[in-house]
Amino acid sequence: MTSVDVDTRRHRQRLLDGLAESITSVGFRDTTVAEIVRRARTSRRTFYEHFSSREECLIALLAEANRSMIQQISDAVDPKAPWSVQVRQAIEAWIACAESEPAITLSWIRDAPALGVPARDLQRDAMEGFIAMTQRLTDTPEMRAAGITPPSRQLSIMLLGGLRELIATTVEDGGRAGDVTEVAVRASIALLGPA
Repeated sequence: MTSVDVDTRRHRQRLLDGLAESITSVGFRDTTVAEIVRRARTSRRTFYEHFSSREECLIALLAEANRSMIQQISDAVDPKAPWSVQVRQAIEAWIACAESEPAITLSWIRDAPALGVPARDLQRDAMEGFIAMTQRLTDTPEMRAAGITPPSRQLSIMLLGGLRELIATTVEDGGRAGDVTEVAVRASIALLGPA
């Protein structure tokens, strides 16, 4: 990688970080390009070299956050643990990710749908990534020995969409994502458990 590539990636990351800081501070609706570049300590010209709009910047931020969350959840699960422990590990990792950046989590759930087609593509790509992760995590010898098979695409969507909405409404109502850990674990075990 050339120094120009490194600088380009660094500037892009600073802009994403600036957007994340602004969302945390004032929310996406009140975030402007001027606010993003101020927090990123860069220029409007640099912003527009990377993104055509604040909405495109948000989509890039959320895509990155989704990839990171999928990786963190996958890394948290011990495939040799009893199946119910694996489910708990996945849910706890999901919730830890949501709690680490509640404003970004809410922006993903509430602001992104209003962005139209590009956001629909983001949501579909993210859901496909989470479905693949769920199916991969449940396709292990430990799970098969317990009589569990990877969930169908439809069941995965129900599980993941339900978890996402439960976390969003809890945070919007002033709670913490961790407040729903036990109900999320119980519901996930019930949905994923042996038939």
